[in-house]
Amino acid sequence: MNKSKIASLHDMLQNKEISCAELTEKYIEAIDRDNGSLNAYVTVTPETAMESAKTVDKKIADGKEIGLLEGIPMTLKDNISTDGIKTTCCSKILEDYVPIYDATVWDILKKQNAVLLGKTNMDEFAMGSSCETSYFGGAKNPHSLSHVAGGSSGGVASAVGGNIAVYGLGSDTGGSIRQPASFCGIVGLKPTYGAVSRYGLIAYASSFDQIGPITTSVEDAAAVFDAISLHDERDSTSQGRRGAPVCSTLKDGVKGTKIGIAKEYLESLRDDVKKAVLDAAEVYKSLGAEIVYFDLPALKFALPVYYILACAEASSNLGRYDGIRYGFKADNYLNVNDMIKKTRSQGFGEEVKKRILLGTYVLSSGYYDAYYKKAQNLRGTIVNAFKDAFTKCDVILAPTVPMTAFENGHAADDPIETYMTDICTVPVNIAGLPAVSLPCGADDKGLPIGMQLIGNTFDESAILRAAYSYENATDMYRTADFGVRP
Repeated sequence: MNKSKIASLHDMLQNKEISCAELTEKYIEAIDRDNGSLNAYVTVTPETAMESAKTVDKKIADGKEIGLLEGIPMTLKDNISTDGIKTTCCSKILEDYVPIYDATVWDILKKQNAVLLGKTNMDEFAMGSSCETSYFGGAKNPHSLSHVAGGSSGGVASAVGGNIAVYGLGSDTGGSIRQPASFCGIVGLKPTYGAVSRYGLIAYASSFDQIGPITTSVEDAAAVFDAISLHDERDSTSQGRRGAPVCSTLKDGVKGTKIGIAKEYLESLRDDVKKAVLDAAEVYKSLGAEIVYFDLPALKFALPVYYILACAEASSNLGRYDGIRYGFKADNYLNVNDMIKKTRSQGFGEEVKKRILLGTYVLSSGYYDAYYKKAQNLRGTIVNAFKDAFTKCDVILAPTVPMTAFENGHAADDPIETYMTDICTVPVNIAGLPAVSLPCGADDKGLPIGMQLIGNTFDESAILRAAYSYENATDMYRTADFGVRP
């Protein structure tokens, strides 16, 4: 069976085995049936979806070829701007915000007649690792509704993993695509910083944020990445994809590839996660790859560097939510200063306020040099450490998360452990590197274990080729019929 759900549905549409309207209706029915338990969607857009579907059906009826992503039902994380459709960042402060423009990634897909089913749940302003900081309550894990989907792109992962969307776009600031993909047993790609335009992505930390796909297979992730990785003049950091489309290199194999394992990535892991990652290394050996072990001591700085810098940027970026220009505004206040204070106090959730306060603190006079400046210097150290690592190997193999999905409510009970779930993912964002998470096993409860493959800058083809080779050599992928949720 073709592991690419997108390619399979494309062939069905082109061969008139199913109309796009029928396909879309099946997904809308699945959302109606399953979203009540998954809480993956915060806004459903059946009219928008059916309008695109009718356009695709007319094109097929006229005998025209359709593109690979045309007519494929998909979703967007609710921090990606959509003209005329609510984009809330799952925050009270933007509860009724409707953008007047499209994010570049959605503009690209809309022009390819992608079928937008709706906007998906997330941690408020992408700040969290469980999706439970959402103003609308957290998304659930399709493998076990008593466990979290992960964060912050939990709604996209829940929708794709629960088969109420074929694929989705999320954002990854410190692991927010890869961690929920790992928890939900699917594929999540965080591209190189600058490979995909951030225009229209509501910012958390601008030097870390990156949009990428969440899919059920590596081939689908490559197809979506190829479509959205275009240079955009509206984003000053945008460079677009370098080289040939990555889909054209997927089947080249890994024979002779040097796959590195940093010993520091194997520390503080649960035993079953460590075993799954090392078993994956054995699979790569059997495929002709060379496994190289090395030290990467700079990794120990990654978590404090990330939280200092990301929170500092968040403090700056979230200053615009003051109740004056748009968004929620407090009802009762004495003067302008009191209005701003009450608006922000009532409009932001606890986690967001905590990170704004931390960011403001590290940027303040007397603490800037001690924290922010030092973290920026250490960021350079981490960037150089990865550059050195890629002189020893082509791709780095690591766990995505040190554990499997935790139970609902655990993040509030143990916030420190929740922050620690980012320990394997944040180094990639600090260095601006590409990384893909894919399933490599399951724990004794049947919850998925994920591994990530990290590449050098703009070398998405290397990590996706390695991921594709592993996926085809194992049975670590799922397929599902329409509307069937595992």
